[in-house]
Formats: sequence, C-alpha cells, structure tokens
Amino acid sequence: MHWLNLTNLIVFVHVAVSAGLVLFILLHAGRGGGLSDMFGGGMSGGLSGSTAMERNLDRLTIIMGCVFGVTTVLLALRLK
Repeated sequence: MHWLNLTNLIVFVHVAVSAGLVLFILLHAGRGGGLSDMFGGGMSGGLSGSTAMERNLDRLTIIMGCVFGVTTVLLALRLK
C-alpha cells in the first residue's frame, strides 16, 4: 500500500487548514483590539470602518473555514 493515498492527503490538508484557521482567528481584532493591530490594523480610527487588511483577513478566514468544512465532510465519508 502506498503511503500517499487520498485519505492521507485529505488529513494533511485538514491539519494544515485547521492550524491556519486558528492563526487567522487569533489575528482578528476583538473589542479591545487583537493581534492584527500589531500589523497595522489599529492605525485607523474607530469610525472609519474596516481596513483593507481586516477585509482580506475576513475573506481568508471564511475561505479557510469552508475548506475546513469540506475536508471534514470528505474525511467523514472516507473513514466511514
């Protein structure tokens, strides 16, 4: 049996995406600011809305969440 089969590939992607998802969620600014303030997210005032970095972080988090959901379903179907 070859070590690189489809299930191992899905598990690898699932673990990588879950680690990235944790990182992206930690980067989000909460009520008192978050780690994204370290990278320039806290430069704008509170009334100016979200910055481009925050919008991109939101998009990346949503994409990672969708990939996480898809890999979860794929693993559930493969390991059934």
